[in-house]
Amino acid sequence: MRRRKPPPAGEFAAEIVDFDHEGRGVARIAGKATFIADALPGERVRFRYLRTSKDADEGQCVAVELASPHRVAPRCAHFGVCGGCSMQHLAPDQQIAFKQKQLLDQLARIGRVAPDEIAAPLVGDDPGDVWGYRRRARLGAKMVPKKGGVLVGFRERESSFLAALERCEVLDPRVGEKLRALGELIARLSIRNRVPQIEIACADAVALVFRVLETPSAADRELLAEFGAREGFDIYLQTGGPDSIRALGEARPLEYSPDGSALRLRFEPSDFIQVNGRISQRTVKQALDWLELAPGDRVLELFCGLGNFSLPLAQRGARVIAVEGEAGLVRRARENALRNGLDARFEKADLFNASADAPWLQAEFDKVLLDPPRAGAREILPVVATRKPQRVVYVSCHPGTLARDAGLLVHEHGYRLARAGVMDMFPHTSHVESMALFVRGA
Repeated sequence: MRRRKPPPAGEFAAEIVDFDHEGRGVARIAGKATFIADALPGERVRFRYLRTSKDADEGQCVAVELASPHRVAPRCAHFGVCGGCSMQHLAPDQQIAFKQKQLLDQLARIGRVAPDEIAAPLVGDDPGDVWGYRRRARLGAKMVPKKGGVLVGFRERESSFLAALERCEVLDPRVGEKLRALGELIARLSIRNRVPQIEIACADAVALVFRVLETPSAADRELLAEFGAREGFDIYLQTGGPDSIRALGEARPLEYSPDGSALRLRFEPSDFIQVNGRISQRTVKQALDWLELAPGDRVLELFCGLGNFSLPLAQRGARVIAVEGEAGLVRRARENALRNGLDARFEKADLFNASADAPWLQAEFDKVLLDPPRAGAREILPVVATRKPQRVVYVSCHPGTLARDAGLLVHEHGYRLARAGVMDMFPHTSHVESMALFVRGA
């Protein structure tokens, strides 16, 4: 096997001309693209090479000689080491501009489509909304004596090692300010080397799920319970898969409002919910507005989860059939509908292998709402499109698969891409969340 040639040593100069999809600056050096982390378009920087290849090189900015007017000081002391954020050095409004450009570029390049209208981005009300927004996360944990004990947090950039974090500025501060305390807690356990991760879920209550590879002792359980009581956390233990999660003592229900109304959705600590509560509520409201709902509209919702869109749809008077592939989420969606006194039909089905004769597809529907995972909705779209719904709202967490699916709807199924825009669901990262509206016919 040929050994990769080491990258050139030392520092080199570069003029940054663009961004790549990961938020790295792009330079052209001797005709080759070089992707430089922490560099912004319009800047002149010095960088060191991380790796080289025939087609493109990668580097790390080490000094800014001419700064962009959009450069800001990162708030987090760990930025550049922790791999959780990649864009704290760019002003928030420019982060949104970057994400909107990513969406439009991929719609054009992959789907060969352009929206009739570019929707205003969904952002917070206050500059502070881009901090402390993350209510769901999976944190690594590891005993590293050379770095001071047990580390809790995210991995380092370009590395499988955990970053030594004091705090995290994007996590809900109830947890983000307690990373050191969590590490000190684990260090006191007899199974300190057998706790690889902590899953967090924040609502009115905060749940911490400790993944344990060995049964905690009675003393361990007492330490965990005391920590939870002192800090206001509900502690759970996970000994295997998600079904093995059990509360350590009493635990409060986890609930949130999907749209800012009196609706309450209950969820389990490991359930998927959007990480950014404020932007998620705005996303729900916008999706329902784009559907142009009228009482009695028949709406098919695909990839419905535990009812994040379904219940607001039903509350507005729509007749909802909602479909999800995970049995636990379907069960909780039904319970949420019952708890909120709403009528919606929930079905379990594999939406990547759905048949046109599936029972839930035999009902009439006028409008469709999709919120698929990163893989998109390519497999189910032709099945749905043959039913000719008038409006389709597609909520996406990956602009590439949205662009691919948009091309299918427009070029093969007679839809028009009427509107598209981004949501600031993950500030300070290059992750792009977006929404598109497709309307049948001219």
